[in-house]
Amino acid sequence: MKLGIHEDTTNRKKLADLLRFHTSKSGEEQISLKDYISRMKEGQKEIYYITGESRASVAASPFIESLRKKGYEVLYLVDPIDEYMVQQMKDYEEKKLKSVTKEGLELDETEDEKKKREEEKAKFEPLCKLMKDILGDKVEKVVLGTRIDESPCVLVTSEYGWSANMERIMKAQALRDSSTSSYMVSKKTLELNPRHQIVEELRKKADVDQSDKTVKDLVWLMYETAVLTSGFSLDEPQNFAGRIHRMIKLGLSIFDEDKADDDDMPPLDDSAAESLDTNKMEEVD
Repeated sequence: MKLGIHEDTTNRKKLADLLRFHTSKSGEEQISLKDYISRMKEGQKEIYYITGESRASVAASPFIESLRKKGYEVLYLVDPIDEYMVQQMKDYEEKKLKSVTKEGLELDETEDEKKKREEEKAKFEPLCKLMKDILGDKVEKVVLGTRIDESPCVLVTSEYGWSANMERIMKAQALRDSSTSSYMVSKKTLELNPRHQIVEELRKKADVDQSDKTVKDLVWLMYETAVLTSGFSLDEPQNFAGRIHRMIKLGLSIFDEDKADDDDMPPLDDSAAESLDTNKMEEVD
């Protein structure tokens, strides 16, 4: 049926009526798209979905933290064919299907929430700019997000680019078109959670000294953990491991004073190390 959604334009609507999905609220049951619409929150204009490798992986995804808290239901699309299906089925009963892992997700906000978001945007603008400068072409931009509630940050793809799950599927294909891959693998946007303690403490530390070597290391760690939690794979896992090892050394008060500085892998200097006590290390963790 899902292949039919992709290929059979004439009967797409009839086939869509027959589809069944697990959701963030359905438990072990599967529901139809018609059921989903009947359960939508008042004022909700889009059908939210998330694609992934398994129900367990999407249920634990940071992308649905805020939606779940606000009471929105999210469809779990965990079959590989689902990625191809939603490319053709853009809407259902005049409700647009919206991926929660891509740009353009806008949740209803009260006037107070909008005002607070504008204040946070101004407050964190220097940190966003600094993180973009540090990460360079790894990300297209660094912004504040509203879709995350418990995690410090996530990586979001462009609305018309591949999702993390689609990138995984395409990389597994032996005869993939490399030219298409380079076009569809869009630049990522790093979305920060301004209410998370790690992000707030990083902002304070960057405000004191933007050239602090520890800040650079922490920015890279945040980016690389966001790569993993958002469903992507690391291009340079050895660098990520190196940063984790240096953080472990910091926690154990082990300092490598004789090693030369490296622009990509900046060592944690003694002064910065002394400023981070055990509690700070737990926050980073």
